Amino acid sequence: MFVPAPLGDIRFEILAESAFGACPGRAAAELPTAPDALGSWYRAVILGGQGRYAAARAELRVVRARSTDPVLLSLAASTEGSLLRQLGWHARAAACDGRAAALVSARALGDRAVDSVRSELPFERGDAISDALTGLAADALGIGRVALAWRLLARGAAVRPAAELGWRPAIRRQWVSAETALAAGTVEPATEHAAAALALAERAPSVRHLVKSRLLVAAAAAAADDHDRSRALAEQVAEQCREHGLLPLRWASAMLRAGLAVPGAAAEAEDCAATIVRRGGRFRPSTAG
Repeated sequence: MFVPAPLGDIRFEILAESAFGACPGRAAAELPTAPDALGSWYRAVILGGQGRYAAARAELRVVRARSTDPVLLSLAASTEGSLLRQLGWHARAAACDGRAAALVSARALGDRAVDSVRSELPFERGDAISDALTGLAADALGIGRVALAWRLLARGAAVRPAAELGWRPAIRRQWVSAETALAAGTVEPATEHAAAALALAERAPSVRHLVKSRLLVAAAAAAADDHDRSRALAEQVAEQCREHGLLPLRWASAMLRAGLAVPGAAAEAEDCAATIVRRGGRFRPSTAG
């Protein structure tokens, strides 16, 4: 099992707040070194949210080198899958999410007791399983297998009901449910799932999760032909992304606004994509628009 950060270690507190709190845009040079493997995972989450893909992947390698905890290794694998998925590599992401699920499966763990990962948030085995299955659903959606995405979401709900989830995996499940409903052409359920994600995010500590949830509400509004509301929400998201350095979400917002014919949005999307590439993100061909 990995060794938790020392109690009262300010480095850990800063990393936790930057990963899942109010300061996701803290500059990479201002981030403290990781006190342990969990700290490295927090750094990977922070850097990935800023579109610093090469640096985030390096931190995930540190996690794998420094930890044997199956829950933390599963979370790291799910994070790697998320980074790949953001760039359009859904099939590759599925391999990471499959590994994440296998690491915390009952067969892999046997009768061993698995302690929850020490943090301010309740990261437990069940949450890691939910992350993995939600990621696999998103991967399936990305390669056009909508029915499989629904089955994986249903499996995740059966394994870990919503009432038993921490706020983060609960929001992620609503995100992917909204995206799957949009892909299926069912606008009303998409709107409901996006609204549910936003309601959860408004009660959660994470600015990044709030911004992404608002972006999904904007996407659902666009699908419902409520273009004025969609544009207004997407502009709000873009402003928050600029404020907090959330480059991948800024790119996604610009892509949405470009589809709504907002002047300058297509050029902004191109600029964001170019910066992502400079930071080590390699888009799957056609993904960057």
